[in-house]
Amino acid sequence: MAVQVLKDCTISIGGVDLESKANSVTLNYEVESIDVTSFDGSGARKFSGGLINLSVEVALMQDFAASQTEATIYPLVGTTTTVIIKPTSGAVSATNPSYTISDAYLASHTPVAGGVGELSMTTLSLTGGTIAKATS
Repeated sequence: MAVQVLKDCTISIGGVDLESKANSVTLNYEVESIDVTSFDGSGARKFSGGLINLSVEVALMQDFAASQTEATIYPLVGTTTTVIIKPTSGAVSATNPSYTISDAYLASHTPVAGGVGELSMTTLSLTGGTIAKATS
């Protein structure tokens, strides 16, 4: 079984490649469990899939230069955007799928965070939207 060590992810937010500023990314994809248990005598709960819940968390090193972290993220607060994530920068394939999250909502952004002598970081939490996985 092959294992994956993340060291060359691609991360695009709002059409801007930000992998050179990111050091952590998490894509959560789940489908709500809807209880459809009935009086069928089985003695067990039954579930059906409900709505999709998506969330993306990205930790970014803050950069106030044009076309970098702050210039990209600040105007997105309170709006939806597209996020694209791939495990490596290689071509999209079965072993390097591309995940496109459309209409991901960004509720907040912390432009300045950190302590004395620490790297200035911002962590984004985008929620909702739809997901498409490409393997070719």
